[in-house]
Amino acid sequence: MSDERPPVAGIDDATVARVARLSRLELTDDERALFRVQLGGILESFQRVAALDLSAEPDAAHAGPAAGVLRDDEVVPSLAREDVLANAPAVEDGYFVVPPVIETE
Repeated sequence: MSDERPPVAGIDDATVARVARLSRLELTDDERALFRVQLGGILESFQRVAALDLSAEPDAAHAGPAAGVLRDDEVVPSLAREDVLANAPAVEDGYFVVPPVIETE
């Protein structure tokens, strides 16, 4: 895909920069321009699909048969908490300790 196409409405450098920040990606200006075009192409594809007249098509929940896809719920032994936490890099009061990942804007 060439990066010569104009951006799709709604996909600008600021949008790409925000998605990159939320994804914890550091992008160069060239990467940001490339991703703007690529994301625009993806949105254009969705717009073409959304524009299709499918009113004559029957609703379908699955592309194929969905019989037997769920197993019966059965109680089975679980791992012991001590065994699970033994490989954790940090534990506090019987729980995994992880760095915060949710930031407020």
